Amino acid sequence: MDKYYSYTDFIKAVGNYQHVNESEKLLNDIYLDLFLNRMQRLQRIEQLKDLIDNALDERNKDAFYSYTKELNELQETQEMEESQETQESIN
Repeated sequence: MDKYYSYTDFIKAVGNYQHVNESEKLLNDIYLDLFLNRMQRLQRIEQLKDLIDNALDERNKDAFYSYTKELNELQETQEMEESQETQESIN
C-alpha cells in the first residue's frame, strides 16, 4: 500500500462524532487504495506473463529470469492477501 493508515488515526476519526465524515472519508480512502493496488498488481501480472512469453520466444534467459522472479513475488503477495481475506471472512 502506498499510504499508511494507522489504527490510531482511524479511532481518532471515529471518536469524533461531529466529524463522522472524517472517519467515512478515511475508510473510503483505505478501500480505494486497496482496490487500486490490487488492480495495478493484477495488470502487472498480466503484463509480466506477456513479457515472459516474449523472452522465451527470443531465448533471452536474463529477461526470463527477471520477469519470472517478479511474477512469483507478485503472485505470492496476491496469495497472501487472498488467504487473509478468507480468514477475515471466516471470523
